[in-house]
Amino acid sequence: MIFEFCSENTTLLESALQAGARRVELCDHLAVGGTTPTREVIQDALTLAASYEASVMVMIRPRGGNFVYDKAELEEMLEDIRLSQELGAQGVVFGALTEQGQLDKPALEQLLVASTGMEIVFHMAFDHLPKDQQFTAMDWLAQHGVTRILTHGGSADTDILDNLDWLKSLIHHANGGIEILPGGGISIHNRDSISEALGVHQLHGTRIVFE
Repeated sequence: MIFEFCSENTTLLESALQAGARRVELCDHLAVGGTTPTREVIQDALTLAASYEASVMVMIRPRGGNFVYDKAELEEMLEDIRLSQELGAQGVVFGALTEQGQLDKPALEQLLVASTGMEIVFHMAFDHLPKDQQFTAMDWLAQHGVTRILTHGGSADTDILDNLDWLKSLIHHANGGIEILPGGGISIHNRDSISEALGVHQLHGTRIVFE
């Protein structure tokens, strides 16, 4: 089982690694859902994670709010991917949508090219897509080299336990072609029952290895 710890900077990171986290989503400003951490934080996290043989996925998000990015923001994201790659991060985490709530495919294609050779995670922007478009979106992401999708299975204000049926549908549709990483509201207390219900071998959260 892979427990992915969502880490704000390096606060609590070593404690999480000691408690069994073997993959890290590294970000800043969790209060707005996570933004890109600084060069120094990425470097420190990579050094620390290496001593535990853990991998680091760097959040690529220039700001909180929606996932609709203009040209300047996209350029910033591309530069942050290059930096993360240069520093030795194993992967990056991003998402981009249109104003109509669909995948921003032109933007994503640029981000994907910049991320060549890294693990690529499409984050919970996925949950902002209409459910009747999620299977098609998943297919497109899989075909374009995305490693996994981080999803709550519903809007952020829902209980993940109420979303298990939809998560099962996503996992069934993925059929091994792309990884589905459940997250949001998963803790050390419910992680075992959720993984058993979904048949998954990886889970994500800020409380995934301790309270």
